[in-house]
Amino acid sequence: MVADVDDFDLDRSTAQAWTDFQARLAEVVSVMDDTADLTIGVESVSEEPAPFLRFSAPAQDRIRCEAAGNATLGPDFRLDEQQVATLTALGWQAPTAAGPRPSPNFWVEDEQERSDRVSALAVAALRDVYGVQHPVFLAPDQLTEVLRGPAPGSRAVLDRAQQLDALVDEELTRMYGHPPMRDADGDVAIRVGSTMLFLRTSPDGQEVTVFAAVVHDVDGRSRAAEVLNDLNVEARWVKFQLIRDRVFVTFSVLARPFVPEHLQHAVSILSEVADGIDEDLAAKLHGRTTFSEHDGP
Repeated sequence: MVADVDDFDLDRSTAQAWTDFQARLAEVVSVMDDTADLTIGVESVSEEPAPFLRFSAPAQDRIRCEAAGNATLGPDFRLDEQQVATLTALGWQAPTAAGPRPSPNFWVEDEQERSDRVSALAVAALRDVYGVQHPVFLAPDQLTEVLRGPAPGSRAVLDRAQQLDALVDEELTRMYGHPPMRDADGDVAIRVGSTMLFLRTSPDGQEVTVFAAVVHDVDGRSRAAEVLNDLNVEARWVKFQLIRDRVFVTFSVLARPFVPEHLQHAVSILSEVADGIDEDLAAKLHGRTTFSEHDGP
């Protein structure tokens, strides 16, 4: 059995990732006390101060979250009028120099038992205001508990596949310093620079497929099939596939036995290919890339 990606839906996977992240964030925030805080940063290649959220428990059974405002953001990340309006419409309070807890940042404070509401506001700020495309683009420091995804239990897997999942998770944790994010289908999201890859193990535990959606909304399947056929003739390691109106690039790794170096090689090669060809291929096929150069932080 191969690790087929025909049923993969990037939009669904991304939406589910945010839902899972919000639920895990609410769990963490619900047990915070005044001896701890949690900062969620946004990964960025810029040296300017990037967006962040900071959670604290200023009083018993109270939780507070601050969202970076223009006074603490670098020039590359300053919020425009529309973003500020979105934050206030969501329910964030504007920065203030008065009151018991003055802050240069937007803030929200609520009863700790309402951690679900606070986490929902946090996710909305990250996704809809700061433009974070996927939770995998959040800085991993202090996020081990939050980023730890659910064990893949929504699909029927053999013991062999479960063992392979464990080996893959162990290697990815070693590579990136935190546990990988698995969605409800068992797929793993991987951030490599500005590129997002996914990883899927086959039901029989014999193969790992690393893949990325590089072009969306392809115009003309016949033309696309010709272009991808030419690419596949020239490609040494990867395979290009047209699935509905999206182009995927995949790299399959044999996993009996599982060799960590082979997974590292697949991630490295696929990230280079995906990041290097997406814009040219999108232009050639009259489609769009996953993330435009103006998306996100």
